[in-house]
Amino acid sequence: MTMNAIAELGKLAQMQSGLVTTRQAAAIGVQRMQMSRMSAAGVLERITHGVYRMAGAPEPEHEEILAAWLSVSDGARTADESAVVVAGTAAARLHGLGDLWVDVIDLVCARRRTSRNPRVRMRMLQLQPREITLIDGVPAMTPMRTIADLVEQWTDLSLVADALSDASSRGMVDLSELAIHLEPLAARDGMPDGETFAAQLAADAGLGVPA
Repeated sequence: MTMNAIAELGKLAQMQSGLVTTRQAAAIGVQRMQMSRMSAAGVLERITHGVYRMAGAPEPEHEEILAAWLSVSDGARTADESAVVVAGTAAARLHGLGDLWVDVIDLVCARRRTSRNPRVRMRMLQLQPREITLIDGVPAMTPMRTIADLVEQWTDLSLVADALSDASSRGMVDLSELAIHLEPLAARDGMPDGETFAAQLAADAGLGVPA
């Protein structure tokens, strides 16, 4: 392994909050065994399977979510149909919505992918670009799409309302958009339509909803 390769590894990690994957390293000539040796020597710290943090780099906020996303996406920071997108409670955490426990890290993409991380749940889902936003370069569901995803995953609706309240305090609420996302879930949850469902969640969140 050349010093140039190590320097390239450092540059790559610098763009990813100090993190780098073994696949990214292999692409610049640093093999998995060399990564393991660097970890044993204290140059790298193993975060999860296939993801390391450079020694001396501060632990980034939401490191577990970022590492999980990197391990599947290899850092493809796009907000289009090909993106690996953070969803569910993990997306809510990135947005700062609610106080939801992230028991699994939901990642969605249009084609089948797998993860060796037991904390990651991969879901096949075709999102439209308007449903995706970048949070510090990481593709995540938009706030309203996140709220609908929490509903779809059977999250307690009182917790969903808390998340919606936080979204309101940050100027993130668009009830018309939320109604569109909730429309496919309305009948399942005993609501006549998405608009009524969105209005009920807004009322539960303490938001003023026009009559």
